[in-house]
This record gives sequence, C-alpha cells and structure tokens, in this order.
Amino acid sequence: MSPLSSFITLMAGGLAKWLGYAFALGYLLGSIPFGLLLTRAAGLGDVRKIGSGNIGATNVLRTGNKKLAAATLLLDGLKGTAAVLIADHYFGLAPAMLAGLGAFLGHLYPVWLKFRGGKGVATYIGVILGLVWQGGAVFALVWIAVAYLSRYSSLAALVASVATPTALLLMGHAEMAALAALMTVLLLWKHRANIGRLIKGEEPEIGAKG
Repeated sequence: MSPLSSFITLMAGGLAKWLGYAFALGYLLGSIPFGLLLTRAAGLGDVRKIGSGNIGATNVLRTGNKKLAAATLLLDGLKGTAAVLIADHYFGLAPAMLAGLGAFLGHLYPVWLKFRGGKGVATYIGVILGLVWQGGAVFALVWIAVAYLSRYSSLAALVASVATPTALLLMGHAEMAALAALMTVLLLWKHRANIGRLIKGEEPEIGAKG
C-alpha cells in the first residue's frame, strides 16, 4: 500500500470513529425518557399507562399537570440541541448532524424502554434548532399556528415536519434539509395511528384526557 493510500485509509478510519462517537452520544442523550422520569418523580405513576401511552409532552399533559408537560417538552427538545452542539464543538458539523439523528432515534427507540419511545416532535425541533435555528423556528411557528387553528397536536406536528425540510432547502441548507426530511419520514411513521384517527375524526384534541 502506498503512503497516500495509507493516509487516506487512516483518515477514513478516524472519521468513521468520530462519526460513531457522535452518533452514540446523540443516541444516549436522546434515549433519556424525561416524560416518564418526571411523572414518576412527581408521583403520577407511569405515563405509559394513561392516554396514548406515549412518553412525550402531549401525553404528559393528559395527567393534568401543565408544568410537568412544559418541562418534558423543554427537556426533550434540549437533549436534541445538546447532542448537536456538543458533537459540533468536539467533532465538527457532519458528526453533529449524525448526533442529531442519533438523538432523534434515541427518543423514538430508547433501549431502556425496549425501543418503545416517544414520537419525536420536541426532539426534532431541538435537533434543527441546534443545526439551523431558523429551521427550528419555522417548525415551532407552523406547529403553533396549526395547533391553534385545529386544536390537534398531531396534525400540527405533521404539517410542521413537512414544512421544515422545504424551508431549509429554500434557505440553502440542502444537507440539513435532507436530514430533516429523513426525520420527517420517521415522525410520520410514528404518527401513523394519529393519522388514522385524524381521518376518522377520532383524534383527541390538545388537553383531552382520553
């Protein structure tokens, strides 16, 4: 093997290592089930046994504790942002994007809960905020507008997740748009039951206990 080939092989191996570290960091942060931890700490039991059984902020709200739901939303978002910012600081932008994807997957499929996690809305916003804050702002604003008009959290998330990759592409962030598009596909898959209920007119509105 020539010196140049050896150098390229070494560099590729080093990049793969950093990418692996970044993804692992993101996954571990993303897999922290804040909704479950907070409701248990507050003496409200297992949030997976109420409402939709989801560990995210919308289902935590069904406990009737708005502060706890807000805390869940904030922490689920921050774990995505933290994964991106830490990876970007130590490893660079490409690993940061992979860390963001890892955080999102960690929230959706946490190993600690037998891969049965949340639906990813807050973590999606947190990841995009860490990469391109304007994209995160687009998601949040679209979500707020649709949720206000429709009273359906799931519909707001679906519309916002479709709008975000488009907005990022128009902003000139093609790589970020591709990552957001991948997360959107995963988010849509996790919301497939919600989509069915929306079509049938059976989806509970925001704040409903059922």
